[in-house]
Amino acid sequence: MSVDRPAPYARPVPRTIPLAVTAGVVVAVAALQAATYVGRPGTGAVDVGVAVVALVLVPVLLKRPVIGAVALAVLAAFSPLATPPATIGTLHVARRRPLGTALAVGAVGVAAHAVQGLLRPIPGLPYGWFLVLDVLAHAALVAWGALTRSRAALLESLRERARRAEAEQTERVAAARVHERTRIAREMHDVLAHRLSLVAASAGALEYRPDAPPEQVARAAGVVRAGVHQALEELREVIGVLRADEPEPQRPQPVLADVTALVAESREAGTTVRFEDRVTEPAAVPDALGRTAYRVVQEALTNARRHAPGASVLVRVNGERGGRLVIEVRNDLVGGAPGPPGNGLVGLAERAALAGGRLEHSTVAGQFRLHAALPWPA
Repeated sequence: MSVDRPAPYARPVPRTIPLAVTAGVVVAVAALQAATYVGRPGTGAVDVGVAVVALVLVPVLLKRPVIGAVALAVLAAFSPLATPPATIGTLHVARRRPLGTALAVGAVGVAAHAVQGLLRPIPGLPYGWFLVLDVLAHAALVAWGALTRSRAALLESLRERARRAEAEQTERVAAARVHERTRIAREMHDVLAHRLSLVAASAGALEYRPDAPPEQVARAAGVVRAGVHQALEELREVIGVLRADEPEPQRPQPVLADVTALVAESREAGTTVRFEDRVTEPAAVPDALGRTAYRVVQEALTNARRHAPGASVLVRVNGERGGRLVIEVRNDLVGGAPGPPGNGLVGLAERAALAGGRLEHSTVAGQFRLHAALPWPA
């Protein structure tokens, strides 16, 4: 069974790459700005010092974005050489921190450039327009950074959802496989154990009664042949289901009415079985309920032949619509107390639980008793 994988999303970019790019851009812009301003009229030691400090603050900006961006903004108040690094610092904060923090850093940048506009006015540009352009520039930086941050968060959320969906799908597939394997194992045990126990009982009769009349020998041999043939057919059917990509039509499943034939098979194999059918309206028993009852009787007869050969068995089925369908099977113990319950009884308990009922087994007064109560809807 293949697992449908969610559509892949963009792979996350390692964090070191954007940081390296940011550092390179800040250094390059600061160096270019310093080279452009050095030698101009009005450029003094303050501008050179601001440029040097701005370069020193690059590592601070990468490790502590808010502190670095605020420090660069403060430097921008004293020299235009710090404006490009301060601008990039504001963008970096907007991409790395929540919107409120980015707005606060942007406000510091606007205030610092307002001071710069007073100390170092730009010829031909009125101070009012300088402030308007500065506010618009910082607003655009904050918006751009916030948009980039939101997109990155969205992509990470989609990647996480894809990972969770894939993990959940894998768990569902694994659970479905376990459930199907358990169901097949239960069916194989219920069917094959019954058939093979019939074969073993008939073969045992031939072994211990070599002097039996020819007609009894022929009847026992016929039971062995038919049992082996049916076991092979049922095994082949199960293997075919496991191999086929699409399920093939299954043959009719047993129902409550088939319990009579089941008892007859056990009698032919030499087991003494007394069958009491006290079900009112047996034709009204749902197929699923009847199939569960059939498997209970089948496993009980199989256990009796295996663990108590030669003992007589009582099979009693009674119930009515709107109440419960009760199956009771008893057989005398042979060779002491029975061993611990095997896979068959465990599987029957699971069947009964799935049907909304319960199954109990116990040893009472030298008898093994199996009791199943299954709800019968009205």
